[in-house]
Amino acid sequence: MKVIQLYKNESVLIKKAIKNNREAQHVLFEMHAPKMLSVCRYYIKDVQHAEDAMLNGFFKVFKNLKSYKAEGSFEGWIRRIMVRESISFLRQQKHIEFPVEQLIETKEFSIQTDTGLEVAEIQKLIDNLPEGYKMIFVMYAIEGYKHAEIAELLQISEGTSKSQLYKARKQLQEQINKQNKTNYGSK
Repeated sequence: MKVIQLYKNESVLIKKAIKNNREAQHVLFEMHAPKMLSVCRYYIKDVQHAEDAMLNGFFKVFKNLKSYKAEGSFEGWIRRIMVRESISFLRQQKHIEFPVEQLIETKEFSIQTDTGLEVAEIQKLIDNLPEGYKMIFVMYAIEGYKHAEIAELLQISEGTSKSQLYKARKQLQEQINKQNKTNYGSK
């Protein structure tokens, strides 16, 4: 069976979707769902819950499509909705904790990037982080949010964001080192 691309121009699809054209909405969903599921999956460990968050996010996308101003990429606009929906899901589940701890003033902590680990293994290591660490790590290191933006979205201080990021990176590096020792048999 050959699949024929019905619409190539995303702006045409968006205009049709605003008018509740279900076919255009379906095509937009199909175009963006795989990436948006991975965005939700960064934050939410359980795939089924990540799918639920993504579907709720797409509901909001289509409900608020009229507010999209075509400034910046459409994918980026959707991505912000998915991030907020994932955070909202975790808040409802009460999985987010940001322990109030002393701010750690340090130089940037970098993770060894040449780990030899597969993407699935790295995702598993990220999933093992406490939810607060994980969320801030993903928002900062993967999504590119600034500490001020993270603080505003999560209703925490910038210092807490920085501290949680430092601890997340440190814990990830420890997990990577442990994984490498286990993989190479040098333990």
